Amino acid sequence: MTTPAPRVTVALQSDKRTADYAELAARVESHGFDGLSVYADLGYQPPLPCLVTAAAHTSRLTLGPACLNPYLTHPVEIAGQAATLDEASGGRSYLGIARGSWLDRAGVTQSRPIAALEDSVAIVRRLLAGDDSGYDGTVFSLPAGTALHYRPLRPSVPVLLGVWGPRGARLAGRIADEVKIGGSTNPDMVRLMASWLAESALASGRPADAVGVCAGAVTVVDLDGDLARKVARREVAMYVDVVAALDPTVSVDPELLARLGALLKEGKPDEAGDLLPDDLLDRFAFAGTPDDVAARTLDLFDAGATRVEYGTPHGLTGPGGIDLLGTAVLPAVRAAL
Repeated sequence: MTTPAPRVTVALQSDKRTADYAELAARVESHGFDGLSVYADLGYQPPLPCLVTAAAHTSRLTLGPACLNPYLTHPVEIAGQAATLDEASGGRSYLGIARGSWLDRAGVTQSRPIAALEDSVAIVRRLLAGDDSGYDGTVFSLPAGTALHYRPLRPSVPVLLGVWGPRGARLAGRIADEVKIGGSTNPDMVRLMASWLAESALASGRPADAVGVCAGAVTVVDLDGDLARKVARREVAMYVDVVAALDPTVSVDPELLARLGALLKEGKPDEAGDLLPDDLLDRFAFAGTPDDVAARTLDLFDAGATRVEYGTPHGLTGPGGIDLLGTAVLPAVRAAL
């Protein structure tokens, strides 16, 4: 079995005009990146219109949402969105599903998340494959006779699960094509996740490397590395508030996390970011000069990542960060692999 080449992709927040994704996607493709993801964070625009626009202005990029969640979007609707993007992109899509974050702000509870993810993947796959035999799940079920009223371009699309813990990894090892550790640039976490996935895959009768590992996080690159790191602290603070407690390879002072969360609730992201020491920043963000970002990317590939994804905002202003990633970071990474 030939090991696939490591992939480098870009992720965008869905906070721009839909038309803007045409130029941004074309820019990402022109630099030679392998794919483009769009976030599905609470309070931002749904990623599907952005991705369909990107599909119309690219010919090679893999495209997908990172990630939809079944608590806000029912698996039947997720299947429809997956089919829509796959058709629009000519079969270049993937589907990202996760439990979601910050949903309590909308009064949404996230009970039985592992079962919800498993049921969602099963329902999506049945619908795309034209299987109308039904599905009896723990959280979501599908009555026999339920089917899509059109034929999807492909009977299946690659499924990415956004998970962090061993239970999620056990599920992914059985049913997923890829896992994304969202908000992590930590090689130790990549090693741990890869080991969990290999163990689960083998126990399920799959090859040890059946499930790829994507590490992706806030990215700020600039020739002024100190300034890039200052901006990254502010940008990553809201994510550290969520994911720091999920990483068993990192010990974070609970008092620091409590202070960070309090400052975020007060609307003070700069002050919250200032609390993050350098070693913690480097576990949860790509930040610094092109050489710094390239070195961290290579560390992640050495640890077992099969894909690295550079998340928003990329640079200090506008699309300049994407350009610097494409002209200085990506060539350095590919030359070293």
